[in-house]
Amino acid sequence: MRQTTMLILPGLGDSGLSHWQTLWQISTPGARRVEQEDWDRPDLPRWVDTLQEAVVTAPSPVVLVAHSLGCVLAAHWARRGATGRVAAAMLVAPADVGEEARTPPATWCMAPIPADPLPFPSLVVASRDDSHMALDRARELAGCWGARFEDIGRAGHINGKSGLGAWPEGRHLLNQLLATSTF
Repeated sequence: MRQTTMLILPGLGDSGLSHWQTLWQISTPGARRVEQEDWDRPDLPRWVDTLQEAVVTAPSPVVLVAHSLGCVLAAHWARRGATGRVAAAMLVAPADVGEEARTPPATWCMAPIPADPLPFPSLVVASRDDSHMALDRARELAGCWGARFEDIGRAGHINGKSGLGAWPEGRHLLNQLLATSTF
């Protein structure tokens, strides 16, 4: 596989210092966080445009590493973005923005979650006790997206509060995904 650029797609509020996405960004040469204008007030068209710009200006094909609302963003972007530049996508703990009891009002602008197949190899990673998405719903989305599905047990929202640190198991899952990419 050719060299790739890791694009980090955080969710609502960005990913803090103890979040595995931040730790991966720090430890991965050339990794880039897709910086949104306002992490607390998602704006779907602007967030999609920002992701598009990051993908087309990346120095090499990209690997999307999304968390929570970032997963939903990736699914929306895949409908019209420069998907030919994506080697793979790891979609961790998607937020169920269509389920108001599970997500804050600021995220509802991202509903409904696209159910179109993703045009690149992808992996959905979910937890059995994620307060933002039921495991069965995450599995259903993976099926719609044509993504491989990985149930990692009880890990909450798979974020900084989950205590995963640099999450070496997640890095292993990403490496497995990339090994299957023909990009």
